[in-house]
Amino acid sequence: MDHLKRVFLLAGIGMFFSIHGFCQQLADASWLLGKWEQKTNKGTIYETWKISSDSSYAGKSYLLKEKDTVVLETVSLLEKDGALLYIPTVTNQNNNMPVSFKVTFSSDNKLIFENPAHDFPQKITYTLISSDSLIAEISGVMNNKQQFRQFPMRRVQ
Repeated sequence: MDHLKRVFLLAGIGMFFSIHGFCQQLADASWLLGKWEQKTNKGTIYETWKISSDSSYAGKSYLLKEKDTVVLETVSLLEKDGALLYIPTVTNQNNNMPVSFKVTFSSDNKLIFENPAHDFPQKITYTLISSDSLIAEISGVMNNKQQFRQFPMRRVQ
């Protein structure tokens, strides 16, 4: 019986540290919360992030051009099967179905999500530059060439 108690105790400790690790990853992403903007020649792109539950954030990006609003994507940042996932649903891409990217790096100022099987991008990176400035980047191989696009944003809320 002592052996069985020890197994349960070790399993409980392992689960605690596994959950704590995830919570830390989600906490590391808390700087995303709020409203961010990037001005472009096509209009202003906004990206908003809010807490949707104790284990997930909800994001949305949209283009505001004059009085028209065009939703570009919705994103869930959540824990699933012990991993932190970035799950965007991009308008008019992937048959409007979500695609999962798994966190491969997480700190208090940088998040990297990857999905090597996705056509493009295979990597999504968010880097906090200052409390009111970040750079989002998508990268990967497209048409047999390494590609990347950066989206510098400033916090507006």
